[in-house]
Amino acid sequence: MMQITKIEVLRVAIPFSSGRGKTSDTHTDAYNAASPELTKMETLLVKISTNTGLHGWGEGFGHLANPITEMALSGLVGKFFLGQTCPQSPCDIATLMQQAEINFHAFGRTGPIMFALSAIDIALWDLLAKSRNQPLWQLLGASRQTIGVYASLVSYGNCPKRVAEKVMSTYQAGFRAIKLHETAYQAIAAAREILPADAELMVDVNCPWSVTDAIAHAKALHPLNLGWLEEPVWPPDDLAGLAEVRKQGTRIAAGENAAGVKGFIEHFEHGAIDVAQPSVSKVGGITAMLQVFALAKQYHVHVVPHCFYYGAGLMATAQLVATLDESVSLEVPYIQWQEALYPQLNFTPQMTLPETPGLGFEPSPVVLKKYLISSQTLSLNAEVTHA
Repeated sequence: MMQITKIEVLRVAIPFSSGRGKTSDTHTDAYNAASPELTKMETLLVKISTNTGLHGWGEGFGHLANPITEMALSGLVGKFFLGQTCPQSPCDIATLMQQAEINFHAFGRTGPIMFALSAIDIALWDLLAKSRNQPLWQLLGASRQTIGVYASLVSYGNCPKRVAEKVMSTYQAGFRAIKLHETAYQAIAAAREILPADAELMVDVNCPWSVTDAIAHAKALHPLNLGWLEEPVWPPDDLAGLAEVRKQGTRIAAGENAAGVKGFIEHFEHGAIDVAQPSVSKVGGITAMLQVFALAKQYHVHVVPHCFYYGAGLMATAQLVATLDESVSLEVPYIQWQEALYPQLNFTPQMTLPETPGLGFEPSPVVLKKYLISSQTLSLNAEVTHA
C-alpha cells in the first residue's frame, strides 16, 4: 500500500520581463498578478512523497497571498493528508477529497483552504498516473497530445501605444489568440485595430465595474468582436447582474473566482456566462475540474480553463485542455522568465504534452533553490520543519 510519508510546501518567486516599464500612468495596485508594478511572480508548489519512492507535484493559488495558503498546507490541510493511503483510482481521489472538504467545510468553498486542497488533489493525480506508468493526459482519456496555447498578457497600464506594440509582437511570434488585462476602451481598441483579422482578442478586466457601468462597456466593446469579456462585474458573484451584461451581445467569461463546483452550477443556472473558466489551483484541483467539465456539457456552456500560474497547476491545466474540444487552447502568462523552472515555460503557440508518467512536471532543483522564498516540510513521526 502506497502511503503519504512527507509533504513539502515550497514558496517560489521567479523574476520576469514583459516589455513594459514603469511610467507615470502605471497602476499602483500590485495585488493582481498582471499588475505593471510586479517584476517577479510567486507560486506555491507542493511535493507529496510516499513510502514507495514515488512523488507527486501540485500547485496552490495565492500569488502575493501565498503565505496564507502556505500556512494551510503546512498546518491543518497537510496534517489531514499526511499518513493517508494514496488513492488507487480517480474515484478514490474523489472520495478522499470529499472527506477533506467535509472536514474543512467551516472555512468556506473558496479561499486558502480550497487552494491548499487544490494543490493536494493535483499531486494525488500526478502520483496516480505515475503509479500506473501513464502520462496524465492518457489517464484522463485525452485524444490529443498537442494543444494550442494562447498568450495572456500582463497589463500595460492602459497605454494604447504600448498595448498595440505588445499584441503585434505577440502575433508575430505566432500566437493567434491573445488576452489583454486592460480596462480602457482606447487601449483595447488599439489592440483590435492593429491585429490582423485572423487574431482572436479577449479581455480580462478583473471585476472593476458596477452592473450599470459593465453594461455600458459591453455595449461599447461589442463592435470590436471580442472572443470574450472576462469578469466585468463587481462583486464577481453578482450573477444576476452578470447575466444582464451578457444580454448586450458581448460574450462573457467568468468562473476563476467561483466558489467551488457549486459556484459553477450557480453561474450556469443564472445564464450568466458564455465561457466557463475553472481554475485548477483554485476550484479544487483536477477532480473538481472534471466535475465542472461535465456540468458545463449538461448546460451547453463552453469551457476554457483559467491558468495564470506557472508550476504543476499549469501542467495540470494543459493535460485537462487536451481532453476538451480542439478549439480550446491553454492560457499561459506570456512573460519571459529570468530562468525557466522547467522546459515547457519557453512558450510557443503549441505545446506537446510529455510522454513521461504523471504531469510531466519536474522543476529544476537549481532554479527552485535559487528562487525559493520559504519552505515547510511535514513528515511522519516528525515535527513540521521550516526553512
